[in-house]
Amino acid sequence: MTALKDKTIIITGASRGIGEAAARNFADQGAAVVLAARSGDAIDTIAAEIREAGGTASALACDVADFSAVQQLVDHAVATHGRLDGLINNAAVIDPIAHIAEADPAAWGKAVDINVKGVFHGLRAALPPMLDQGGGTIVNISSGAATGVLEGWSAYCSTKAAVLSLTRATHLEYGDRGIRVMGLSPGTVATQMQREIKASGLNPVSQLDWEDHIPPEWVAQGLAFLFEPAANDWLGTDFSLKTPEGRAAAGLPAA
Repeated sequence: MTALKDKTIIITGASRGIGEAAARNFADQGAAVVLAARSGDAIDTIAAEIREAGGTASALACDVADFSAVQQLVDHAVATHGRLDGLINNAAVIDPIAHIAEADPAAWGKAVDINVKGVFHGLRAALPPMLDQGGGTIVNISSGAATGVLEGWSAYCSTKAAVLSLTRATHLEYGDRGIRVMGLSPGTVATQMQREIKASGLNPVSQLDWEDHIPPEWVAQGLAFLFEPAANDWLGTDFSLKTPEGRAAAGLPAA
C-alpha cells in the first residue's frame, strides 16, 4: 500500500520528461492519473499505454497559461474520477535563454504566463475541490534557480522564485485546512530542457555532460515520496534531490 493508491492526481506537462515519468510511476502505484499538456496526441498515447498496462489514466489537452483551460482540467478530473487528491504543477519553459538586454520581451512574458501564472491557475482551480473534500497534496516543480541566479536565465530564475513564493503563500493560507503543499527541486534532469540549455552555451549548466543529469524516473520517485506523511517536514518549502539527505529520504542512490 502507498499514499498514492486510489488517489486522483493531475500532472501538467505530462507529454514527456518529468511529467510522463511521474504519470507512469503514480499509475504503477495505484493512482488514477490525469495527464495534461498542450500536446494532446502525446498525452493520449501515454494514457492509453498506462491503461493497457492495467493502470487508470485519462488525458486532456491544456494550456496552463489559460485559466479556463485549467479549470476545465480540474472539472474533468473530478467528473471522471470522482475527486481530486493531488496536483503536480510541472509545466514550465526555460526560454528565453538570453542576456536581459537581448531577451525577447514576448518570450519573457510567455515564460511568466506558463511558469508563474500556470502554477497559480493550477492552485486556484484545484484548491476549492480539495478544500471541499478535506484536503489534498500539491507539488510545484521548483529549481535551484528559485534561490540562485544564472547567466542568461533571468526569466527562469525569476519565475521559479515566484513559484517558491506561491508554495509558501499556499501553505500559509491553507496548511491548517488539510492542504499539503511543497516544491520539489530536482537538480538537473535528463530531459529536452537540458538539450535546450546545452545548445545555449551560457552559464555552467550548459557545460554539463548528459551523463551528469539524473533520469526523470528519479524525480518521479521523489514526487511519490512527497505524498507520504514522512515528507511533512518539507511542507511549505522546497524539497531537494540535490543533497544526499534528500535522495536518501526519497529512497534514491546518493549519486
